[in-house]
Amino acid sequence: MKISAKIHEISPTKMIKDTFRKREFIVIYADKPEFPQYIKFELIQDNCDYLDEFKAGDEVEINFDLRGREWVNPKGEKVYFNSLLAWKIAKAGETPMTDVPPPAGDDDFPF
Repeated sequence: MKISAKIHEISPTKMIKDTFRKREFIVIYADKPEFPQYIKFELIQDNCDYLDEFKAGDEVEINFDLRGREWVNPKGEKVYFNSLLAWKIAKAGETPMTDVPPPAGDDDFPF
């Protein structure tokens, strides 16, 4: 999935375990400008570093996965959690070099 929004807030990276880190950020999504939505995304592991080049106010495009899981709490009740796991962030209107498709032509094939 992909969304365009403005960064509102960036949290510092948190070490959850010795081998797992997570970083959250909030964006303002204004599909309808009169009703802006504050949406929280998270990055994990090495992807946490993606936010180092951004600041509040930057217009960005975010590629993300919608994640959900079930958990049974100590009372035996099922509880459900959702998260938006970002895996790529780019300034609005910019295309990262990794997204540029290879040139098309007859010499693309090895034969």
